[in-house]
Amino acid sequence: MLPGFSLYTASVWILPVLVAIILHEAAHAFAARFFGDETASRLGRVSLNPFKHIDPLGTVILPGLLLLAQAPFVFGYAKPVPVNFAALRNPRADMAWVAIAGPATNIVLAVLAALSFHLVGLAPAAATQWIFDNLKNALVINAILAVFNMFPLPPLDGGRIAVSILPDIVARPLARLEPYGLLILIALIILAPLLGKQLGTNLDFVSHAINAATRFVIRTVLLVTNNT
Repeated sequence: MLPGFSLYTASVWILPVLVAIILHEAAHAFAARFFGDETASRLGRVSLNPFKHIDPLGTVILPGLLLLAQAPFVFGYAKPVPVNFAALRNPRADMAWVAIAGPATNIVLAVLAALSFHLVGLAPAAATQWIFDNLKNALVINAILAVFNMFPLPPLDGGRIAVSILPDIVARPLARLEPYGLLILIALIILAPLLGKQLGTNLDFVSHAINAATRFVIRTVLLVTNNT
């Protein structure tokens, strides 16, 4: 076992990660069905059953490797929910509602975790620290997922919202980026900072923006739930 890794560490990260990413995708599925697309429903994805949403790589292997590597935070993803936007009753407007359902669910989960801090003292003393650490990690993970997914680049939720509300002259070129969106994001988050180091300049602006927005969300949730 790697130094610093323990079953306790795994136990306070795995549950918050699973809940956050599975309910994120389930929310997309429920929203898609509500607005008229039965694609996810036919595939059994309109469900809170975690096994319907687990992706072996993103839900199990990736978080596990991050834990073993003692990464500063644990991240993962579930199987993306298939949505046929053409089947929605009002495809362009409804696409925004389906997309925002995931991040909105993460914000709700973050608020519930923060509210639950007030109840930790009611738990048995032996379980208090474990419950607190799970709630703290749930707050952080859900804030990260909400902010990251709102980045305005398809196929991320923020990109699909942008495509649905921007004028066609901007929305159409942005929509065409969807097959390359994740590659562009990886380049902005990983490759650009490495290039910046070689050039002697800071090109890590995307990560800084995501981190700043995540800290803002966490501070706001703590303030709203009277945890300051």
